[in-house]
Amino acid sequence: MSDAGDDVQGGASGGGGANRNVNGIRATARGRATVPLSVLDLVTVGAGSTAHASLRTSVEIARLAESRGYHRHWVAEHHSMPGVASSSPAVILAHLAAHTSRIRLGSGGVMLPNHAPLAVAEQFGTLEALAPGRIDLGLGRAPGTDGRTAAALRGPGRLDEAADEFPRRLAELTRFLDDDFPDGHPYARVHAVPGPVQGPTGRPPLWLLGSSGFSARLAGELGLPFAYAHHFSAAGTLPALDLYRRSFRPSAVLDAPYAVIGVSALAADTEAQARAQVLTGALSMLRLRTGRPGLIPTPEEAAAYDFAPQEREFVDGWLANVVHGTPDEVRTGLDDLAKLTGADELMLTANAHGGAARLRSYELVADAYGMPVEAPPAD
Repeated sequence: MSDAGDDVQGGASGGGGANRNVNGIRATARGRATVPLSVLDLVTVGAGSTAHASLRTSVEIARLAESRGYHRHWVAEHHSMPGVASSSPAVILAHLAAHTSRIRLGSGGVMLPNHAPLAVAEQFGTLEALAPGRIDLGLGRAPGTDGRTAAALRGPGRLDEAADEFPRRLAELTRFLDDDFPDGHPYARVHAVPGPVQGPTGRPPLWLLGSSGFSARLAGELGLPFAYAHHFSAAGTLPALDLYRRSFRPSAVLDAPYAVIGVSALAADTEAQARAQVLTGALSMLRLRTGRPGLIPTPEEAAAYDFAPQEREFVDGWLANVVHGTPDEVRTGLDDLAKLTGADELMLTANAHGGAARLRSYELVADAYGMPVEAPPAD
């Protein structure tokens, strides 16, 4: 393990542990769900709609998720994708925090190479001050976009950073969050504000996100929770989770591994309705993978699209990893996936053209598991 990794371990388990907010990592299943359920929100924008409408839908989903016992609502960072309006997770999370009161909110994730660690510490310190005890800081190593856009985000000379640069930046971020740079360090008198320099405070727990073995191993070695992107890299799920568990070393954060997987899942009142909706996401992903990103197509456009043989092969493969159908079919699919992977929590992303279909899906899944309806707290 590199020195940078050891620095992260020290930062995660060093002084001030009594004030550190690590609650909320492990969740409790609700209703008849076999594992806790959460939401991964891509803030998708459908053809004929707007980012304004999609962000309004995100608020509705967060409020629904809170009232039905979903454990957390995460927002993913993407750039230069017309069909995804989540380029600024911290901004969206602040908005969601203002419209909810219980559900955990977090990044799934912030792509750390795109940002200065101090800036991330300040943003999530602010979120923690706005919604104490409800914020998760999930971090990814990928750019969340194409190479040209990554260059525009990061500036010249930073696209070919060595693999060990991510652990170094992670260690730096952890030091800023804990305000514990050692004496003599160039940043010893630099403070992330809001943060511990102002007095005892909680701070968001760190998660590592990944779609390969790199972050799985690093999360295990650091004793951090791990989230795997099964929804777009299903072939690597079992190897990554196995590597995470074999690499795990207990820390002040966790005494045993805790793994979440992102799952593309959509329930509808009928199987045909679900199929029509998930086909829009499959066509959108096909266009993205072939350099033609755009708004999420309508069900009518997706149904009428004339797929070439290679395109049909891609779409069929994509849909094979999307849990979709009636509520009972989705429940069975999720239960099977939880059993196969041993995941501690499933984070559902409902990719569809319209906000109403996404909302309905989360409602139907909650109904299928008998998750309780909880009244919002009094103002």
